[in-house]
Amino acid sequence: MSLQNIKIGCLGGGAMAEALLSGLIKSGLAPGSLYVSDIRRERLDYLSSVLKINPVDDNSILAAQVDILIIAVKPSAVGRVMAEISGSLAAGCTLMSIAAGVPIKYIESFLKAPFGVIRVMPNTPCLVGEGACAVSSGTYAAAVDRDRASAVFSSVGRTAEVPEELMDAVTGLSGSGPAYMFMILEALSDAGVREGMSRDVSLLLSAQTMLGSAKMVLEKNEHPAVLKNMVTSPAGTTAEGLLALEKKGLRYALMKAVDKAAKRSKEISGSLK
Repeated sequence: MSLQNIKIGCLGGGAMAEALLSGLIKSGLAPGSLYVSDIRRERLDYLSSVLKINPVDDNSILAAQVDILIIAVKPSAVGRVMAEISGSLAAGCTLMSIAAGVPIKYIESFLKAPFGVIRVMPNTPCLVGEGACAVSSGTYAAAVDRDRASAVFSSVGRTAEVPEELMDAVTGLSGSGPAYMFMILEALSDAGVREGMSRDVSLLLSAQTMLGSAKMVLEKNEHPAVLKNMVTSPAGTTAEGLLALEKKGLRYALMKAVDKAAKRSKEISGSLK
């Protein structure tokens, strides 16, 4: 759907909010239709100067004048800001929360009337327009709320709808996943240096290899195992490398990382229910 003539505000002006606002501008929205509030005046000055968007000092004023309100504060601050804005929301406003681990029902508990609430788990590649964003709908969310969420977060990457009960798994997978990928890239780059490459060349080759491999999965519509087999010749170099990874339990380590991160997300969510 088009977001033209729709006012969008961010409660919180951190890095993810900046990424979303920048993505929306790049998608064609006028900066004048975008608003942001933050407890740090210097952050508001920066965002208004760089992005030419509207800085707002009062959360209640922001909530009263936008059609889409993105809750982009730290999880621990969600209760405070919801208490501030719950009586000021404009009619028909869609709330979108990117606060990790905060359940939809917790946000809905502050509302004085039915509003569409959408919970979104984005990840840091949103900062470069390649985010993975999982979207869940609240009790009163209608098609227009879901369409608005898809339009907003498609401006910074790809979106997928998931039931909220899977949001902890999403957090462990794509939310924390960039850190796993960076660790793998660091290891590959170190290995290239050990083999005699310069740091710059080794890192470039490692990063481009990961980027290209991910793009093949997304565009070829083939299972990763099929693409892996395309690279693996009988008794070849790749087969030897894969054997080393299997011996060291790479698959188990990655699966366990997702599991542990998901369990931690459940602990955080449970504390807010």
